[in-house]
Amino acid sequence: MNQASCESCVLHLEGLPLLVPGMRRATASFSERILDLTFSGAAVASTMAAVVSPAVDASSPVPTVAAQDRAEMAQEVRQTEAREQEQEQGIVSRTKAIFVAATLLLMISGLLAEKFVGRGFTSVALFVGAYFFGGYFGVLTGIESVKQRRIDVDILMVLAALGAAFVGAPFEGAMLLFLFSLSNFLQDLAISRTRKAIKSLMKLRPSEALCRRDGELRMISIEELEIGDAVLVRPGEAIALDSVIVEGESALDESSLTGESMPVTKRAGDPVFAGTINQTGGLEVRVSRLARDSTIAKLIRMVEEAQAEKADTQRFLEKTEQIYATGVVLFTVSLILVPWLLFNQSFHDAFYRAMTVMVVASPCALIISTPASILSAIGGAARRGVLFKGGVYLEQLARIEIIAFDKTGTLTVGKPRVTDVIPASQTSFSVFGSGRSPDEDERELLKLAASVEARSEHPLAKAIVSHAKSQNLTLAGCRGFRSYTGQGVQGYVGNRSIVVGSPEMMECRQWEDDGNLSAELSQLHDEGKTVMLVGEILEGNGPGSGQVIGEGGVQVSSRRLLGLIAVADTLRPDAPEVIRKLKSLGVRKVVMLTGDHGRVARAIGRQVGVDEVHSELLPEDKVKVIRLLKNDGRVAMVGDGINDAPALATANVGMAMGAAGTDVAMETADIVLMSDNLKNIPFALRLSRRSQTVIFENLAFALAVIGVLVASALGFHLPLPIGVVGHEGSTVLVCLNGLRLLAFRG
Repeated sequence: MNQASCESCVLHLEGLPLLVPGMRRATASFSERILDLTFSGAAVASTMAAVVSPAVDASSPVPTVAAQDRAEMAQEVRQTEAREQEQEQGIVSRTKAIFVAATLLLMISGLLAEKFVGRGFTSVALFVGAYFFGGYFGVLTGIESVKQRRIDVDILMVLAALGAAFVGAPFEGAMLLFLFSLSNFLQDLAISRTRKAIKSLMKLRPSEALCRRDGELRMISIEELEIGDAVLVRPGEAIALDSVIVEGESALDESSLTGESMPVTKRAGDPVFAGTINQTGGLEVRVSRLARDSTIAKLIRMVEEAQAEKADTQRFLEKTEQIYATGVVLFTVSLILVPWLLFNQSFHDAFYRAMTVMVVASPCALIISTPASILSAIGGAARRGVLFKGGVYLEQLARIEIIAFDKTGTLTVGKPRVTDVIPASQTSFSVFGSGRSPDEDERELLKLAASVEARSEHPLAKAIVSHAKSQNLTLAGCRGFRSYTGQGVQGYVGNRSIVVGSPEMMECRQWEDDGNLSAELSQLHDEGKTVMLVGEILEGNGPGSGQVIGEGGVQVSSRRLLGLIAVADTLRPDAPEVIRKLKSLGVRKVVMLTGDHGRVARAIGRQVGVDEVHSELLPEDKVKVIRLLKNDGRVAMVGDGINDAPALATANVGMAMGAAGTDVAMETADIVLMSDNLKNIPFALRLSRRSQTVIFENLAFALAVIGVLVASALGFHLPLPIGVVGHEGSTVLVCLNGLRLLAFRG
């Protein structure tokens, strides 16, 4: 792959599955110098056996290597190969630059020698030198293409240059080779800029870290750090490896990973990522991932793989290039023979015109128009924390008509919090005793509920317990705890049997209520809140038996409601604005999917401004909804990439939001949004559409230039130098136009 000098010269590698038994897929990337081969399991086994058997005596024991050691060895090999490849690419790039400069110098010197000395040995020698340096890489590529029985643009350019020399126009041929080699060099430079824009993120990670080992602090290379090591991070320093904060609190700049400019406050227990900057306070962190497994390393690796994935437009152009190039050669031959043999035109004129047509009709600009745009778009998006898994998804997102959002963690923060605590005493009478204030009743109700919920792992239970602790309440012990899946919990707090559950579980009509709690319940549901009722059961034979006397000495039922607690998942502040932006961008329908109760879901849907709400859904139900939506148009699904992974996979495009540090999300989705910023969704949509516009501009411009130049060469005897400048100039302009996407801000 390192010898590949243009996009077209790696195409024959993708035909390997037709030649190699057991190979299912081959994808070659010119930009990354990557060849990705997929074999069937049997083919791998047979290939390994064929390679290993001759070298290993069957009677000798075969050494075994642990899986982890094999992974580490493979990683070291990849890193070594990457370094060697980068060094080799640097040498090739510098060599190309020197050859381009030498071609220009020799070409101009040959022209001056021809003008002032006359055509002779000196000018010929100078032009031969220009041909050598200008055509060196093109000839190497052309030879490989001939071996593969292919015709590509390198062959066309070399033939045209030789043809120009044949008809006595060596300067024009040298100019062609100079501009062609310059164009290829600029293409490599543009692609290199895209690649370096991503790999520069890795440079933010320090090479050493201050580690505490055996009670001592010492600087250690990050490659030597192990999971569980304690590392000290001072203000202004970068986090060395993905870790968890053990001690300290600080604001961190995570823009290198998520693209968000605002610092994020982190404290003990929060994760931090390699390459992010500690701004204010000192931190002690515990390493959670090795250097090779860090989030930023995975991001870079996935971007490189994404740049190797080709869009449909690019694949179509590459498949038609061979047919087109062959057609150009046949047309060129006919332009030489037909006028010369049938119309008595001089061979010199016919040959010169044919060479001009061969140059201007070559599809260089067409071939580079799509990859230049896609590589730049993917690279620019990754710097903002938006990772496209390949050009095909960039292309598909531009055609999306419907967007479905999973509610929790996407349109909402995903962390429920208590919004209302309403004891029965706030309606008409106190169930906690006379002479108590409403605040005391609220605290008592919250304490009872939290004491029972402390034994539960449900997110709503955690919200109640967290709220109680924030109110500085001391929770009582709970015994006899019972959990009713999807309904609620029950347990003894002291001698009181307390139940916390859904309205359906509590069967409100069978519990003592003055009528006002039902009204509160209805209103809270309309506000999009989840309500849990808190009640007490008086048992005749168990703890807590006896009568309960309410306010005024009135005996009440042995089943009574103590109050209710409302919990809501906080709506993201920018969610309504993002939905409006998506609709203004032409998204026909925005849908919300959730497992919440219908009334709660509809209330949130109204607040955020979606067109449809689908509630009370299980993961498999979300898949069914996505399939139904696909009958109405192309669908993108936005979720957290974990519990809604099946729906993401079913949609035309799956987008996982807030996926920094989440392996499942990064592997599942087609597009990964590293931060929780909803505004990255309209940005991704605008970028995808802008990239399609740029690709269309490039294709239209390249075709127009080819059409005008070919028509001029056929009808107006276009001089070869002008044809060369027009052809190579269009290639450079197309490449630069695509490169603009690297700086797209939306």
